[in-house]
Amino acid sequence: MTVLREIRAMILAIALFAPSAVAAQNAPDPAIEAQARGEVIETLGSELRANYVFPEVAERVATELQARAAAGAYDSAKSAQAFASALHEDLRAIGKDGHFTVRYRPDFQPYEPEETGLPGEAEIAEMRQQSAREAYGIARIERLAGNVGYLDMRGFIQPEFAAPAYEAAMQLLDGSDAIIVDVRSNGGGDPQSVAQLMSHFLPLGTDLLINSIYDRPEDTTRHFWNDRAVGTRFTGPVYVLTSDYTFSGGEEFAYDMQTHGRGTLIGETTGGGANPGAMMQIGHGLIAFIPTGRAINPITGTNWEGTGVAPDHPVAADKALHTALAMALERIAGETGDAERRQKLAGLLAKLRNGDVALPQWKHPRRN
Repeated sequence: MTVLREIRAMILAIALFAPSAVAAQNAPDPAIEAQARGEVIETLGSELRANYVFPEVAERVATELQARAAAGAYDSAKSAQAFASALHEDLRAIGKDGHFTVRYRPDFQPYEPEETGLPGEAEIAEMRQQSAREAYGIARIERLAGNVGYLDMRGFIQPEFAAPAYEAAMQLLDGSDAIIVDVRSNGGGDPQSVAQLMSHFLPLGTDLLINSIYDRPEDTTRHFWNDRAVGTRFTGPVYVLTSDYTFSGGEEFAYDMQTHGRGTLIGETTGGGANPGAMMQIGHGLIAFIPTGRAINPITGTNWEGTGVAPDHPVAADKALHTALAMALERIAGETGDAERRQKLAGLLAKLRNGDVALPQWKHPRRN
């Protein structure tokens, strides 16, 4: 899979599986006959056996789905949406992989590469425009009270498009005494972009293997190193906010910052999805996201699949920013040699604890 093909697949994944997109797909819901349901399950089983990162699990899941179908488990799923929902729930329950997804999307168009294997100029322009509409995954940049930077990252768009936005964001935060990176609403993205953003938090001259991903269909392992060429760098204290919604690439950023000793995690244990993959057509308008790889952290030798990333300081997600800012102010005050500034920070900290400091509010993407 070429880099630009990965870009398109990633953007489509965000568009297809974001909560707003899932809600928007509810209009078409045609009937689906028993024969069609059987064909979908057979195709899904074949795709699992050929592509899922763990072959033994793929065999078990495919066999169980066939057995359930034979026992009449899907007989009551008379519509395409109902059948997709039932398969979605069973696939996750049997496979125990949070990336497994089944949707009814008759409008889905798989990527068809040109003879060169690369998208044309028009398609690249479209992908760039789609990335820009997503603000390159950056929802908010702000300087909080006490000179603490705040970066709200909602997704990791590929660095071919996002790297300049990361540089611009870090320039705006340059001069902060601490930075808070918020991935509480981050559902994932490109691991290369995770490494790209993390590069801004590493000292000049660093050579660091941040993460690796094994791909089963190609039987290869791709290594993700920091980008030595990034301009603006921040080497002060970093706090990363997490929630139970934080998933996939959002989790990787938190995990990488934690395991490499570059950030303090505050919030909730994350969702537990470390296996990247691809969208595949399984017939009759249904598509499935099947994980084809697994992350391998160079420090732990493993990843956060099924367990999530545990925070250093557990706290309810909606309280995480308040907690992180308090920790940052305490640290800044403790490290400054300016007595007058220390006194001002102490006063600010008191106001924060009394609820007199306005902060960006967070709402759970699935509950609000």
